[in-house]
Amino acid sequence: MPAPSKRSPDSVSDVVRWGAFSCVVVPCVLIMSGGSVGGAAGAAAGLAAVTCASRALLRQSERTAARVRVREVGRHRDRSGRMGPGAHGSGRHCDRRTPVN
Repeated sequence: MPAPSKRSPDSVSDVVRWGAFSCVVVPCVLIMSGGSVGGAAGAAAGLAAVTCASRALLRQSERTAARVRVREVGRHRDRSGRMGPGAHGSGRHCDRRTPVN
């Protein structure tokens, strides 16, 4: 499959367009090569179903990725890659005691 076009930043739309194109071209090729009209219609219906399912899954994946990005915005990582309140750096720790010799 070719790379997404520079005009369309939405890669899901590109995939759906290629799927719709194949739904038209494949039955035409099947009929021209001597296949039955019923077989070509079945192939078109199958390709349409796969295209619709792929579109739904890709959109769901985009929504999930967007939710994860929103959740990650407020979190900080420390140098070791850990996340959470300890990742903000050091500071005074009043509850720790130093050993007295």
